[in-house]
Amino acid sequence: MNEKNALVFIVDDDRDTRESLRNLIRSAGLSAQTFSSAQEFLAAERPKAPGCLVLDVQLPGLSGLDLQQELAKAGVKIPIIFITGYGDIPTSVRAIKAGALEFLTKPIDREDLLRAIHQAIARDHTARQPNGDTGTHNFEEIVGTSAALKAVLKQVGVVAPTESTVLILGETGTGKELIARAIHAASSRSRRPFVKLNCAAIPTGLLESELFGHEKGAFTGAIAQRIGRFELADGGTIFLDEVGDIPLELQTKLLRVLQEREFERLGSTRTLRTDARLIAATNRELQKMVEQRKFREDLFYRLNVFPIYVPALRERSEDIPLLVNHFAQRFARRMNRTIETIPAETMAVLTRYPWPGNIRELQNLIERAVILSHGPVLQIPLQDLDNCTAPRRDNEKDQTLEEAQRAHILAILNATQWVLAGPRGAVARLGINRSTLQFRLKKLGIIRPGM
Repeated sequence: MNEKNALVFIVDDDRDTRESLRNLIRSAGLSAQTFSSAQEFLAAERPKAPGCLVLDVQLPGLSGLDLQQELAKAGVKIPIIFITGYGDIPTSVRAIKAGALEFLTKPIDREDLLRAIHQAIARDHTARQPNGDTGTHNFEEIVGTSAALKAVLKQVGVVAPTESTVLILGETGTGKELIARAIHAASSRSRRPFVKLNCAAIPTGLLESELFGHEKGAFTGAIAQRIGRFELADGGTIFLDEVGDIPLELQTKLLRVLQEREFERLGSTRTLRTDARLIAATNRELQKMVEQRKFREDLFYRLNVFPIYVPALRERSEDIPLLVNHFAQRFARRMNRTIETIPAETMAVLTRYPWPGNIRELQNLIERAVILSHGPVLQIPLQDLDNCTAPRRDNEKDQTLEEAQRAHILAILNATQWVLAGPRGAVARLGINRSTLQFRLKKLGIIRPGM
């Protein structure tokens, strides 16, 4: 699908927020149209191109939730991404339960919003296809064809349809959240919320409130009721990143949620139940922490039902050229640049480098490279990589992005034995619809052997 044909609608009564969101969306190569109220949005003539709606919960007159209900009554099917303030969270819970794709809390994280928009547009486009399967999962962020990555994706396919708790292990920057999202997307909960929390990023004193919520007046500074992440994730998936950073005194409460599926908000005696599936991730060795009595043994075994190890980038170096091309195309689109060639010597250096920061480090380097490149050749600042050189072999040639795309599609087709449809077919693995794949096969001159 060509996302440039998609249109993102923004409804927010704050002018600065509308302009900021519109500029961000346009910087990603997408079109955006803004409205100051729900009434203005309903009265406008809107094109029928695939798209999504970024909607503020608190609006004057007709609220965001009211607008969601009005669209549902009118039979208007458009993915909705809610943006909320601190006090809007109880309302956003009802919005999610009414079918909203996702909610994001202000101040909005740039990458989270763009990821949600891309997913919403892909889902809307799929739903519009004559034989569209709205259950098709878009895994386009997971790039690579290495045996190590294939093993991970095979495990994702096995555990996703179950309700089992999953523990994702791996170094920082390896893409553990992407694996968690892939599990959620391939599960029966895919249309319910995916709620994430980085346990290491929240001060210890506030982590309990983030997880379980609190009542007004529960502690100094609790000026309003707050809904916790487990309550928000009810019916969906909660992803706890850096679960090894949860303090011991809070691990007991987390264990209770896993065992009994119930909890209380801080300052309340009312017991609440949750039907949230837990996916946890850590870059720490929990088994050693158990031996050191820094992590509860019973909680470890509850989390470690189905462990998935995500390999470091140095363990799947054959995927680096595909990742480089993927990030180069993504950032080039956002910056309205054209990148056609990546020097072979540069690619050899990148493949040899050990990448201590893993995919996150590679992504940041390629973004910087696209900024510095003013022509069709990607200029990568190799001086930013420590002590890494690789000689160019005589038979190495500069690889165009089209050649890399052709190699990637061929690898997926061979891995799926040229099966296009179905949850394990090439269409699902590539994260595109069937008509787009057929177009690319024709454009790239890819023909099935024996035909």
